Amino acid sequence: MEAGLVGIVKTQYYTFAHPPNEMTLESGRRLGPITLAYETYGRLNATKSNAILIFHALSGDAHVAGKHHKKDPKPGWWNNMVGSKKAFDTDKYYVICANIIGGCKGSTGPSSTNPRTGKPYGPRFPMVTIKDMIQTQRELLDHLGISQLLAVTGGSMAGMQALQWAVTYPDSVALCIPIATAVRQSPQNIAFHEVGRRAIMGDPNWRRGNYYGKKAPVDGLAVARMIGHITYLSDGTLRVKFGRRLQQSQKLSFSLKPEFQVESYIRYKGEAFTKRFDANSYLYISKAIDYFDISNGHGSLEAAFRASKSRFLVISFSSDWLYPPSESEELVNALRAANKEVAYYEFPSTYGHDAFLVEGEKMTRIISYYLAHAREKRLDDYQIETQPLS
Repeated sequence: MEAGLVGIVKTQYYTFAHPPNEMTLESGRRLGPITLAYETYGRLNATKSNAILIFHALSGDAHVAGKHHKKDPKPGWWNNMVGSKKAFDTDKYYVICANIIGGCKGSTGPSSTNPRTGKPYGPRFPMVTIKDMIQTQRELLDHLGISQLLAVTGGSMAGMQALQWAVTYPDSVALCIPIATAVRQSPQNIAFHEVGRRAIMGDPNWRRGNYYGKKAPVDGLAVARMIGHITYLSDGTLRVKFGRRLQQSQKLSFSLKPEFQVESYIRYKGEAFTKRFDANSYLYISKAIDYFDISNGHGSLEAAFRASKSRFLVISFSSDWLYPPSESEELVNALRAANKEVAYYEFPSTYGHDAFLVEGEKMTRIISYYLAHAREKRLDDYQIETQPLS
């Protein structure tokens, strides 16, 4: 077994918000019952003070580490970060990860059965927001008997959830670790998402979201994923990995068939995604990201963080052009203006936005240090080659 692997893990389920006590969403609509799929790693200590809540990004799920069975070919999506002696050390901490509301990996979403009709919700599923997602996870923690968290963390959309948690539940977490994220979705990223949504909705098999039991809009979803996947990479990564190399022949075919290696790669990524993800969930989750602006209802970024009792460790990567370091710096400046204790690290990397998934070794040193000292009266910066923003 791989060193540090958490072993075999089992997905668990918690259902709440049963009628007539449905949850009120940010839109004003009500939803219930709600089921969350979640996984836990490590042990909760006697004082329930070692819990860490990890959020997942757009296409992720509750399976953050380990394997579901001995022959499982692929471990969890952040297996390099969660486990014994890893950044989120399961010998010390109790790690929780839940599939978000609106998803398709066990939690209630558009593909779930609507109890009022006995059929999938489809387009009748209400729009959800980042704030709705963390509200459901607060319900899960109450179920687990956990009132205080040592840390909340995640990259990309998960970083948005971590920030929203620190703002919505200002007294509930010692350390907030947003990674490769932003305080609001940028116009450029909204535009990328809209192109992906149009690809799905333009697929004749989408049927206005009522495709369950029929052929799914896999072509549209594949294109949406191809667009998204390109934004997760860097130009440097694509140049090194593929360059302009042809797939099979050394001669151009002078046709419209894919012949560059990078074309085949991105098509493969799109097609593989359709086998594990629901098109409607992609629509709903991408829209929730686009709605995100942590200053909503507060007047300013500084005001949004003013009540939070959390310390903050903000991490970005040099080649990330989806959520570039400048967006992390905007967050850091707002936190410092609000007199919050914050450290910032921009790591050099060639992996683009995906760096938060693969640069485990670089992040581990920093995250391990700040977790170990999260509740100390004074938190000193951890000095490495990359220094905190001055």
